[in-house]
Amino acid sequence: MKMKMKMKTKTKTKTSECDIVVVGVGGQGVILLSSIIGKAALKAGLPVRSAETHGMAHRGGSVINHLRIGCMFGPLVPVGGADILVALEPAEALRYAHYLSKDGVALVNTKPVLPSTVTSGQSKYPPLEEILAPLQRICRGIKTFDATKLAVKAGNPQTMNVVMLGALSKYIPLREEMLIESLTESVPAKFLDVNRRAFELGKREG
Repeated sequence: MKMKMKMKTKTKTKTSECDIVVVGVGGQGVILLSSIIGKAALKAGLPVRSAETHGMAHRGGSVINHLRIGCMFGPLVPVGGADILVALEPAEALRYAHYLSKDGVALVNTKPVLPSTVTSGQSKYPPLEEILAPLQRICRGIKTFDATKLAVKAGNPQTMNVVMLGALSKYIPLREEMLIESLTESVPAKFLDVNRRAFELGKREG
């Protein structure tokens, strides 16, 4: 008599409420954006773990930040474990796409920052379609928009990271009031109005 053996499938246990990877290039405000999210999580009473990789931040190099909201374990988001990838630059979205989970969402600023090898004619920047195609195969959803253009509309192109924060606010387990409070504490008072406008424009896109 043949007996059928039942195999137990191990279910991967999630160790955080929300895993976020924020990427961009130096000067785009990756660290500030991540800091605002982290402060908001603490205000909400949620444990948060983060890890910053500055890289060549001061020379326009690649920058990545890991954020784990509601996590009591390590600060690094595992490969294939990110609920959200926030990319302030499109090529950086592709560079770090492997962090996205299959159920994850990518928020991508479509305005590229051209490296010196491109501006000098040594190489070509890939078309946006080629950048996004692999992302579409990896995760369940991609939201693309020109956050830099919206930042200009808000009154300052440097608020692009806050535009991305506004878009992100629809996807994370933090109340908008907490994010705005953290934003208020993180930027100089004279720039608060323009940052608030940037947040609202991003929220509409999100």
